[in-house]
Amino acid sequence: MESDIMNGDFSASETAESPTSTTKSGKKKNKDKKKRKKAKFDDAPQSMTYLPTSERESKSKLSTKEYEKELARMQVELVKLQYWAKHTGTRIVILFEGRDAAGKGGTIKRITEPLNPRGCRVVALGTPSDREKTEWYFQRYSPHLPAAGEIVCFDRSWYNRAGVERVMGFCTDDQYREFMQTCPEFERMLVRSGIILLKYWFSVSDEEQERRFQSRTIDPARRWKLSPMDLESRDRWVEYSQAKDEMFAHTNIPEAPWFTVEADDKKRARLNCINHFLTKIPYVDMTPEPLELPPRRSAHDYVRPPRNEQFFVPQVY
Repeated sequence: MESDIMNGDFSASETAESPTSTTKSGKKKNKDKKKRKKAKFDDAPQSMTYLPTSERESKSKLSTKEYEKELARMQVELVKLQYWAKHTGTRIVILFEGRDAAGKGGTIKRITEPLNPRGCRVVALGTPSDREKTEWYFQRYSPHLPAAGEIVCFDRSWYNRAGVERVMGFCTDDQYREFMQTCPEFERMLVRSGIILLKYWFSVSDEEQERRFQSRTIDPARRWKLSPMDLESRDRWVEYSQAKDEMFAHTNIPEAPWFTVEADDKKRARLNCINHFLTKIPYVDMTPEPLELPPRRSAHDYVRPPRNEQFFVPQVY
């Protein structure tokens, strides 16, 4: 009975009943409560099981309603920006770098979601081939640079050499030093050619990264995100921090500075990054006026084939 009162299952009037009736009532209510709690837990997605919210997220949780409202507003602005870029022939390159599971991919998805894919591309290159390893380092990335009116988002970029290649020993010391010297010159060339170059570094804490890694291990839909390199990076936190600091020291140039996105809270990180991106582009609204569609022309002489001669997808839902 004492535990039932502590659980809040009794009101003041109920405590005045006989001990027998109170005990039976309390046990029944406590049992029902446990069933409801278990059902609610069992119905939760597997990816959410046993996953505590990060401390920062719990303190500054952004409501889904507010997040979706702001995201919808910004995505309309992104469409306006794309119309402007196409009209003016502007070329835009956005680099997304940061630790594994920092939220780069989710932000890229929200940027590209409302845009015309013919004018906005995502570049996510895999492991270089044997031939590509013998090329000038930036040669592999140059073909993916935008033409007039295009936006290109690099999901990891030429900074692989200063990050994973450096930490994992995939490049020599000479190649690393050559990159550090050449990269600022390469980016100044891009900016002088008229390309708008924006570089974002997504920063995530050790604890939050570990939480996201753990969530991927039990979520079949996201388990592919855990690559061998991701698992190796868990044991090289300090090395990656040192590589990032060294990279910033050499490549944080006035023509193309680094912008750090605090990414422990994914929703806030996405909104902050998109909002900053919009403020860095001097676009104006060039959205076409609404179209007035004329009536369809009817095809009086056309007879469609019988439905029983076609194959249809079963209507399961």
